[in-house]
Amino acid sequence: MDWWLSTMSNQWIAPESCPSLAVLVETVTAPLLIQHSAPICLEMDVDGSLEIPADPSQTAELIRSLVVQLLGEMTAGGDLTITAHQSAGRVVLELADSGCQVGSRPRNTPMAAAAIGATLDWQDGSQGGAVVKITFARNDHSDRLAA
Repeated sequence: MDWWLSTMSNQWIAPESCPSLAVLVETVTAPLLIQHSAPICLEMDVDGSLEIPADPSQTAELIRSLVVQLLGEMTAGGDLTITAHQSAGRVVLELADSGCQVGSRPRNTPMAAAAIGATLDWQDGSQGGAVVKITFARNDHSDRLAA
């Protein structure tokens, strides 16, 4: 059983059915925040017209894996900020937390990143915590559908 189905039985949206990156991010993130043991304040700035930049299932798995890592650094609660922008054929999704800085935490690269050709760049946050920038080279999902 998919983890989305088990955590959001009435509101589940399959990754392939998400109409935008914003909906996919919210669909993946919401159940993780609900299940987290401490309060997390989510701030999200992802344009609703931004398309999912790669295979939706793999993109969802990448987001899920990274959000789980970030929440693991905020056992007492904190802030999670998710932003996205597109320029020059690239989509960049940034996940920032208020946990410890990059050098003080384990960082795992999910296999989904390689599967969709996304690159990860971990940085210390400007106000503490860490930021992981996910860069998708271009939206090749529609190309795959046409093939």
